[in-house]
Amino acid sequence: MGFNRDVRVDGLALYFLPLKTRIPLKFGPETTTYAVCARVRVEVSSRSGDRAAGWGETPLSVAWVWPCDLPYDSRLSAMQDFCQLLAQTWNDFPLWGHPMEIGHAFSKEALPPLLNEFNKRREAQLLPKMPWLAALVCSASFDVALFDAYGNLHGIPVFDSLDSDHMNRDLSWFYDHGYSSLFKGRYPQEFLVRPAPTSLPAWHLVGGKDILRTEDLDGKEPKDGYPVVLSDWIVRDGLKCLKVKLTGTDPEWDYARIVEVGRIAIAHDVDWLSADFNCTVLDPAYVCGILDKLLGEAPRIYGMILYIEQPFPYDLEQYRIDAHAVSARKPLFMDESAHDWSFLALGRTLGWTGVALKTCKTFSGALLSLCWAKMAGMTLMVQDLTNPMLAQIPHIQLAAHAGTIMGVETNSMQFYPDASIPEAAVHPGLFRRIDGRVRLDSIGSSGFGYRISEIARRLPLAAWEGGRG
Repeated sequence: MGFNRDVRVDGLALYFLPLKTRIPLKFGPETTTYAVCARVRVEVSSRSGDRAAGWGETPLSVAWVWPCDLPYDSRLSAMQDFCQLLAQTWNDFPLWGHPMEIGHAFSKEALPPLLNEFNKRREAQLLPKMPWLAALVCSASFDVALFDAYGNLHGIPVFDSLDSDHMNRDLSWFYDHGYSSLFKGRYPQEFLVRPAPTSLPAWHLVGGKDILRTEDLDGKEPKDGYPVVLSDWIVRDGLKCLKVKLTGTDPEWDYARIVEVGRIAIAHDVDWLSADFNCTVLDPAYVCGILDKLLGEAPRIYGMILYIEQPFPYDLEQYRIDAHAVSARKPLFMDESAHDWSFLALGRTLGWTGVALKTCKTFSGALLSLCWAKMAGMTLMVQDLTNPMLAQIPHIQLAAHAGTIMGVETNSMQFYPDASIPEAAVHPGLFRRIDGRVRLDSIGSSGFGYRISEIARRLPLAAWEGGRG
């Protein structure tokens, strides 16, 4: 077992990297024009005193994790404040073990009371509570960095560390509610695709504000050398898969949008579409009505829809909507709802058939969802959070090892491509889609293979920095 390979967090640094979108990015009812990435450097030590460092990064995607009427800046500031509280808590977390064991324990033991205390202070100021999904996203960079540090310490890729030689506990330790016995003697390694592919089909995001046709240009678009019109993106990147963002509140607009994107897709030999309603639908009849109309009036476009993503509110316990009518028509994937493996079990009883994994909900949590979903026969996808810079690298690797329904969503090159120039110089295939694919052939041999010493990235002053003791 992995006892002699155990690590403990010994120090860390937290950085905030600002981002500005080149074109607006629409999330449900909100439109984002700037964001912040939390980047974390974690130092670990072994029981024998060896030390190594690892890196993690996650966009603090405010509109996605915390939809409400509170101003964007207020929510973003609160998430950054919470990240700094997390830095101290992660730095002091006493557990020795494998990163998956430490990350799981942190999410169960340390994160809930920290969020509760944080929200008590907000309530005292008459401010809305920060949701659990936002707390997970804030914690994800620390979790990812711990995995990277562990791999770097032992000189192995992260995905080679998920077996009985490195882990102290099998998967039965992580699951409850009667499922633990199903995982006795089993480790994440057996649920992964090995060897992983070295390239993947790339999904392009068609946002609600994206321009579909040249005649819709108004002259205010960026003139930075990157495409603006959908057809230009398809031609330049050889795209074969398009994810269409919809409103979930305007069926006429949503139907027309799918048809228009579908016609452009057909004209340019695109193979697949998916539809993302971003948690705004309250009645399955809304989605079924659009799909049935497509089947009757645009059957080829209907056939191109590979799956439907998260139409209903992400709080499954509050909104126990029977989704079988939708999944009878098309595969139905949980995204925001799948922030914990236990919600997959509930979702499956309600008719959901697939799971969209994201590294931003912690890497340890993504692995647990992956294993449970495969055990239960659910289909997988790996979705983007508009991951730039370092955040892109574990994201694409997770998709390669997960065995998805079709490739990976990757869209940071649409919204802030220049943000990743230093990383793209080392990993060109991860930050440019060529022939409709991204490539993983530049990945290094340990941790997440960032090759961090080769990336000419100048970081701002640390927002929090410290060490144990």
